[in-house]
Amino acid sequence: VQLQASGGGLVQAGGSLRLSCVASESILSINIMGWYRQAPGKGREMVAIISNMGSTQYADSAKGRFTISRDNSKNTVYLQMNSLKPDDTGAYYCNAYKSGRYYWGQGTLVTVSS
Repeated sequence: VQLQASGGGLVQAGGSLRLSCVASESILSINIMGWYRQAPGKGREMVAIISNMGSTQYADSAKGRFTISRDNSKNTVYLQMNSLKPDDTGAYYCNAYKSGRYYWGQGTLVTVSS
């Protein structure tokens, strides 16, 4: 599975961004897709995940502000990020879990200025 992430950028605190992740195959065949963040000098952490059944899970820091969704017809998963904070700054990576293996896309950088 190849993943292509996009949508990062520079935004002021309180602003919004939408990240997109396009998969090289039907996402209906992928058990779980998600977004992970790696802040400068820190490890990679889960932000939001969505199963092929549509169930979702969010990090506490993302609840109420971020929404993960999927468009099966476009093989794409989105992360809508609202009310962004400087702490949301980092590289955001798209992830896919399929048949016991994890796949990673390249990161897309999000910078939130105060």
